[in-house]
Amino acid sequence: MAPIPTHGAEPDDSTESYVGLEADGAERLARERGWSTVRSLPPGTIITMEYRFGRLNFEVEDGRVRRCWKG
Repeated sequence: MAPIPTHGAEPDDSTESYVGLEADGAERLARERGWSTVRSLPPGTIITMEYRFGRLNFEVEDGRVRRCWKG
């Protein structure tokens, strides 16, 4: 049987700090802060609800982050 993966800690980061930033700059900042995956989505995109450790999600409208959440 394969071992259960273990993860280090996610970046100690406030998702609210990205709201209002330009999407490109927010993505660069998130990667600098240690997020392994950054996903930008338009408003209303249908997504699955699985939690992905190390992923930061942006809802982007008119080139700016409108909402941000982990997973």
